[in-house]
Amino acid sequence: MLTQIVRYGWQSVVVTDAQRTLNAEFSIDSWDEVPYDEPDEGPKLTRVVIRKTYRGELEGTGTVEVLTAQGRKGGGYVASERIRGTLDGKRGTFVIQHGGLADGDEQSVFGTVVPHSGTGELSGLSGHATEASQGVLTLVYSFES
Repeated sequence: MLTQIVRYGWQSVVVTDAQRTLNAEFSIDSWDEVPYDEPDEGPKLTRVVIRKTYRGELEGTGTVEVLTAQGRKGGGYVASERIRGTLDGKRGTFVIQHGGLADGDEQSVFGTVVPHSGTGELSGLSGHATEASQGVLTLVYSFES
């Protein structure tokens, strides 16, 4: 079995030949942001609900709940996203948790498929998920055999 280590943001992932990598383009259908803490000093905290449409190797929709910290020089987010759709011809849902940090021009991202979150034909899905570039979800995944 071929094994390599791939770096996604500041997260290193061991990738084997049993895993596949895809870059799924998505569009944002809605973005509903509500601040819940806006201090005089320090970052603003918000909650965002995002609805997405995926196309390509991953066809479907995503619903994301995001918490953000938005400062003038830095920020971050953490998110839980349920994706409903078809992956490798298999239909179902799965959940990813992902996030990122920005410190000036430096950015880092991380993410994973929540263990045992796959339903339907996507049961047994595992892997790592990041949004390292605008409008693209990179998913390194495999299915339990």
